[in-house]
Amino acid sequence: MTHLAFLADIHGNLPALEAVLNDLSGCAIDQFIVPGDVTTWAPFSAGVVERVVQEGWPVMRGNHEFYLLDYGTPRAPAHWQGENYSLLPWAHQQLKGHWQNVIAGWPDTLSLRFPDAPPLRVIHGTPHSAWQPILPTASDEEIEVLLQDVEEDWLVAAHTHLPMDRRVGRWRIFNPGSVGVPLDGNRAASTMILDGDENGWRASFRRVPYDLVPLFAEFRRQRFLEMCGLTGHLVWREFETARCQVAPFLRWREAHCPDAPFSLQLLDEFDKIDLRDYTPPAYQLDG
Repeated sequence: MTHLAFLADIHGNLPALEAVLNDLSGCAIDQFIVPGDVTTWAPFSAGVVERVVQEGWPVMRGNHEFYLLDYGTPRAPAHWQGENYSLLPWAHQQLKGHWQNVIAGWPDTLSLRFPDAPPLRVIHGTPHSAWQPILPTASDEEIEVLLQDVEEDWLVAAHTHLPMDRRVGRWRIFNPGSVGVPLDGNRAASTMILDGDENGWRASFRRVPYDLVPLFAEFRRQRFLEMCGLTGHLVWREFETARCQVAPFLRWREAHCPDAPFSLQLLDEFDKIDLRDYTPPAYQLDG
């Protein structure tokens, strides 16, 4: 039997990663797999990338790696210059140079083929895009369209920050949730162990509490809120609450004040709303 540990969406959160590795230290893990979004959001991206590379784990790019690699190049779309993308210069500063060149060589997908279990495809979002999610609320028909070109019957996806184990048609789809930024109301880091044999793969999900004090201390040392403005405040809140903040804010602003300056003054009005009214249904969960 093969035992795999999946550490997805770490997002530069080194304290969460260290807590997860300590939790898994007593487990017989044959291989650690990292399905993308190793970087940004939290302030320890360089430390997380260094740890992942030193360990020699199979790792792939998620959409946040594309942010890092394409920002400031002709590949970057024009809307990345918008005020709600204020994290990109900050994140780019953390990793430009050597680590950026390392990440440039990571693959966009992984095909795992162990001798005693079925082949396993690993993607970040969908087979078509690192930005496109496979949400737990998607219908079977919607998911079948997304996976129609995937030969493997077993699939691991990330990106949503929501744990999932679901059968759709001939596919069994797993999502380990997020190590660094859970968004289901539970701040504990989320990981998944897959046990595989000739009968297929079976998932065990683990939640690991960690100390957020070093995380916020490093945010303050880097003057994160001053550098990243309104988006920085919303990101900070996502770590505090383990709830979506950025997406509901953007939905609310588009609905009520699309022309208002992207300033901290908007937070006062945003705080008066019922967050669930603007939260995507997949994220309206009890933590």
